[in-house]
Amino acid sequence: MFGNKSLFQLTLERNKDLIGETLIVGNKDNYLLSRADLSRAGIAKYNEIIEAAPRNTAAAIAFAALAVKSEDLLLITPSDHIITNAEAYSKAIKSAASLASEGNLVTFGITPTKPETGYGYIEFSENEVLSFREKPDVETAWAFLESQNFLWNSGMFCFQAGTYLEELAKFEPEIHQTSVEAFSKMAAGFVPEHETMLIPSKSIDYAVMERSEKIKVIKADFGWSDLGSFESVWEHWEVQGENHRFIDNNCVVGSTKHVEFLGVNNLVLVETADAILILDKNSSQDVKKIYERLERERPELVM
Repeated sequence: MFGNKSLFQLTLERNKDLIGETLIVGNKDNYLLSRADLSRAGIAKYNEIIEAAPRNTAAAIAFAALAVKSEDLLLITPSDHIITNAEAYSKAIKSAASLASEGNLVTFGITPTKPETGYGYIEFSENEVLSFREKPDVETAWAFLESQNFLWNSGMFCFQAGTYLEELAKFEPEIHQTSVEAFSKMAAGFVPEHETMLIPSKSIDYAVMERSEKIKVIKADFGWSDLGSFESVWEHWEVQGENHRFIDNNCVVGSTKHVEFLGVNNLVLVETADAILILDKNSSQDVKKIYERLERERPELVM
């Protein structure tokens, strides 16, 4: 979908010249895929932490923090982002590192371009975070956009490992303690399953970022897109001028067949080896409901 490279590979390539070391946190179901992409990205030296099961981002980031020195800076970069302005990205990373070196937990906020209801928002003033807001309804999203005092929450962070662990222990002592215990029993990069399942599942946003008094924000405009929905994929391809993806204001994803549309528009057709999905672009945020149902009824389709 993205120049014959996965989003994970693009993330590796984007960051490899900005950091001192590469540390991958993933789970046992995809570590072989990540190793293959590391090779394709030309990264031979890296460390990895392989979770027995996902326990959300608070724990995953705790593992990363435990794997390095307390004073080391962690740049947390999820692998489902597209970033098109490398120079602006590098500048934002340097600004975040400076704030993080002073003991702050730094988040990256993206200037909104539309009333998006699929993202969380950050209310801000310069580098100060005034509040975090959950995914809004359309009316509230319009109000956020018009006020110019809100940024999209990108899910990217920068902080010293020790600062994060201190704040995690302060606000979520059970997550901190069980993560420490699971990490201490890690063998050859694999975190054991029994100890993993004792860790409460909570995101870093709920566990730490929305509660800490050490939060700062970098306003970032580096061509960011969180490709978490087919609508965002559609918009990315439009910006990139990939006109071959579109037929009569409809979008085709993954199909190698000849496709025709008649009397309909704004549809996304997605084809994989064993399934076809057709949706209205504006319903992209609801695809997760189909995924959740298939997990229960047809798990072989979402593995």
